Amino acid sequence: MNLNQDFNYQTLELPDDYEGKVTATLIAAHANQGKRRSVLYVHGFIDYFFHPHMAAQFLAHGYDFYALELRKYGRALMAHQHPNYCRSMEEYFPEMTLALRQIYQESQHAIILMGHSTGGLSSSLYMNDGAEKKLVNALVLNSPFLALNKNALLRTFAAPLAKVASSLSPFSKLDGAISPVYGQSVHKNHHGEWDFNLDWKPIAGFPAYFAWTKAVLEAQLRLKTHSTIEVPVLVMHASRSFVPKEFTRETLTADTVLNVKDIARIGPKLGRQVTMLQIKDAMHDIFLSKKEVREYAFKEMFRWLDKAVYTKAAYT
Repeated sequence: MNLNQDFNYQTLELPDDYEGKVTATLIAAHANQGKRRSVLYVHGFIDYFFHPHMAAQFLAHGYDFYALELRKYGRALMAHQHPNYCRSMEEYFPEMTLALRQIYQESQHAIILMGHSTGGLSSSLYMNDGAEKKLVNALVLNSPFLALNKNALLRTFAAPLAKVASSLSPFSKLDGAISPVYGQSVHKNHHGEWDFNLDWKPIAGFPAYFAWTKAVLEAQLRLKTHSTIEVPVLVMHASRSFVPKEFTRETLTADTVLNVKDIARIGPKLGRQVTMLQIKDAMHDIFLSKKEVREYAFKEMFRWLDKAVYTKAAYT
């Protein structure tokens, strides 16, 4: 599938926020048929939708495919905005609600919500408190961002530091907070096999704003202590993590962004019906891993969906 030829890009108009005009982008595969089960994919931090191979997999398994680019990401990023910035993870709820409502109108079936990394964090939060969570009948998480990948001391001081810094200056930031190694491991011009827009997903990343950090930590605490997701949840993660100082071949077979032990520890607390799935030799974005790894992950995910999900409409 081709990003330019095989998808429709719809601008979702949203109420202005503290930076001015706001939009999001709802992406739909041209091959969607309507009146059948569907999936909505939500990307991670410093990310956007560039995964046509994922769409092809869902279409081949009888799903209509949609992706959502959140405000200030990807095609929705505007010149007057700070990239990937938010002050609460709930800021993303309006576009998620609009997307779910539109997909349900077209599908008349409950929807699979799928989130990667920070998208997994916001999707999990939405399935606790979102206005249209009832339209979703399963949640699939690809390496969800459930905890900071920092040592205990840094974690202890992260929340008060982010709170103070963001209150003194709402756009205070930490440059160089994201290692370029992960980007190098996935982009085709470096050590990976994937092509993406380097303005929307730069190898060196975007700054980590303290307000964003505060929003992430608040959402993570909410999920860690009071998450009651009612639908079946699949939590997928790599088999190991490590933090490289520079690219090595090992980077291609581990999560270099998050600590998989955190995902394995917190994931089961998300809801009543959680399945944990470890993928050997996976990268942070499991579906950007080497071919045999991602094919195994797709097979296991669809196996789980076939068992866990009913295709009846959310409303009767």
